[in-house]
Amino acid sequence: MSEEIETIEHVSGTAIPVRGNDIDTDQIIPARFMKVVTFDGLGQFAFHDQRFTADDEPKDHPFNDERFRDASVLVVNANFGCGSSREHAPQALKRWGIDAVVGESFAEIFAGNCLALGIPTVTADSEQIEALQSHVEENPEAEISVDVADQIVSYDDREIDATVDDAQRKALVEGVWDTTALLKSNAETVAETARNLPYVEEVR
Repeated sequence: MSEEIETIEHVSGTAIPVRGNDIDTDQIIPARFMKVVTFDGLGQFAFHDQRFTADDEPKDHPFNDERFRDASVLVVNANFGCGSSREHAPQALKRWGIDAVVGESFAEIFAGNCLALGIPTVTADSEQIEALQSHVEENPEAEISVDVADQIVSYDDREIDATVDDAQRKALVEGVWDTTALLKSNAETVAETARNLPYVEEVR
């Protein structure tokens, strides 16, 4: 395995709570912000319509709260990321600064899109999640630790027995989540395979 491929066994940082079930990808990044050539700059539009009025006046939303401005762990409730399969949603969160999402449950495609960016989606029961959200709201400076390999979320002196999908955990811990980097690290093997394909005429 190439050393260029990053493994993700552990994520830590301060957290930001976003409460509510069934938060869909259109809430995470409204469709009108998807007309971009690259994903760069999407972070500023994360939760835009929940954060601003039609006149661009800020609303009361955790992503507008300066106490959470440098947070890297997002704490959510059930069925987060449902709706469309737009990959712009996790791209916007990643560019806002989110490195891990802890919640009750996630839409399957959203979780897959997060994995492609190296963002773990970690689940725990609703009681544990609500306790964590309350702790973060009361202690925005508190560090939250997400152990992907051992499936534990810890904060203060507490530990949550969390769950990471087996395939996701294996991909993150073994460093095979970044398929582009994986192909680049095995460029000669890819070229050799291509040379043996009858429908590929020329391979450098």
